[in-house]
Amino acid sequence: MPTRKKILAVVVFIAFILSIEIAFKSYARQVEVNVVPGDWPGFNGTLDSQRFSPLAEIDQNNIGRLKVRCIFDLKEKLNFQNGPVVSQSVMYITTENDTYAIDAATCKQIWKYHREFKTATNSLHVNRGAFFANEHVYRGSNDGYLIALNAKTGALLWETKVANPDVGESLPAVPVVWNGIVYIGQAGGDNVGVRGRLMAFQESDGKKLWSFELAPITGPGSETWPLSSVQVPRTGAATWTSYTIDEANGFILIPVGNAAPDFVKSVRPGLNLYSDSVVILDAFTGTLKSWYQLTKDDIHDWDVSTVPVLYRASNGHLMMAEAGKDGYLYFVDLDIKSEILAKPTTSHLNEEVPMTVSGTRFCPGTQGGSEWNGAAYHPTLNTLFVPATDWCTTVKLAESGLPAKAIPGEPFTGADPREPFGTMDPKSNWRGWLTAFDANDGNVRWQYQAATPLIAAVTPTAGGLVFTGDLDGNFLALNAETGKVLYQSKIGEPIGGGVISYETNGKQLIAVAAGLQSRTWKTQTHSSRIIVFGLE
Repeated sequence: MPTRKKILAVVVFIAFILSIEIAFKSYARQVEVNVVPGDWPGFNGTLDSQRFSPLAEIDQNNIGRLKVRCIFDLKEKLNFQNGPVVSQSVMYITTENDTYAIDAATCKQIWKYHREFKTATNSLHVNRGAFFANEHVYRGSNDGYLIALNAKTGALLWETKVANPDVGESLPAVPVVWNGIVYIGQAGGDNVGVRGRLMAFQESDGKKLWSFELAPITGPGSETWPLSSVQVPRTGAATWTSYTIDEANGFILIPVGNAAPDFVKSVRPGLNLYSDSVVILDAFTGTLKSWYQLTKDDIHDWDVSTVPVLYRASNGHLMMAEAGKDGYLYFVDLDIKSEILAKPTTSHLNEEVPMTVSGTRFCPGTQGGSEWNGAAYHPTLNTLFVPATDWCTTVKLAESGLPAKAIPGEPFTGADPREPFGTMDPKSNWRGWLTAFDANDGNVRWQYQAATPLIAAVTPTAGGLVFTGDLDGNFLALNAETGKVLYQSKIGEPIGGGVISYETNGKQLIAVAAGLQSRTWKTQTHSSRIIVFGLE
């Protein structure tokens, strides 16, 4: 029979375990309570990345009264892909070199943090946004640093070197902060020898906690990169948008880009894990929990790039929706660990046709499908809204094959070096789609066709509206149930960044990041700016 001391020890141990569980649940509840419905602290609003706004002051009946309330002009022509964030009536905006805090109601600048640096030629010269947490603003910088700023003053609190711009790595992704940890990965996976990784850092001081290799040299996944007759540097599987947190399970979900050389599969046989996948890690330890490779044998530069959306289906199962550059919306049942549906979001052509020196045209192209802004979820309507680009590409393989000597920092696609990512069709051939899908069965509820690609963010609200914008500079509000356009404002600047809903001084406002100066998208702007709308 157990002694009284042993029984007491068991009781104490059980009490200790229960206290930890209660504390964790209490913390989780505290986190949930501290998410103010009128704030928008991260790239996709909430950590589950649904992009849904519970605000309903602006609705289907009064949307016609929407007017411009203020404009913040950055006085630069930028490739403005920023997703603004708002907390406590202050908006935070990022560009490659600058971070701004402005009054979210008046657009008056509060502070500006400038970081002067020179990045490598093939760095992505964009920044997609910051994350607000605990009175700090966290962002990546393309000189390779993860940085933390004081949210009230803009003062630099700490910086940690996490990427190497000299080899083509950059940090355009929006970090995510949860449970005292900051998460970010580096871009540049189309450049020679750059291998993606997701990293975790201590929120208080930037100390590195762990790193997970997304194109591993050793360990699980490394066996999926067998050697070929032509040996090339292991390259790709980078990450360049943002991430999703499954708070209930303590997981982080990571969208992962393509393997390289992008268009030559023969020199990288195998699955090339974890490219073109959503990878799920234990958010505390970085341990691999599961992965879903959504685009297999990728030879089209079809990254899995947009942020996965988490929601509960009608059967109670936890679902993940992922909108890909390959022009499909993927539904994954995470409770039974099964990919269950793939629904088209664009037209498709020559998906299985091999690349040739003379040229192969395929749709969606390298700039097709869903780019950095992906699906959004309306919980009341149980509907997913997906923006997409219908634009085809012709790729010609390099006549001389792959270069004999790989040059760090140079594109490693296997295509004609004069057009390393192919040639897009004329703009007269492009178009965009906003598609509403039933979140249970994937059936299409409605589709809106735009004259240009839809690369801007999409935000549904409790007012029965869906907000977005196009590259012709049209800011749009659609009926979330029917897809009918209820409001349109000609901003005049191409829209490729965030469209968010937030509240300040008791009023719902909508902010649009407009002004996309881009050679890739063949767009020009007078000036990049934030435009804030509200009711009269």
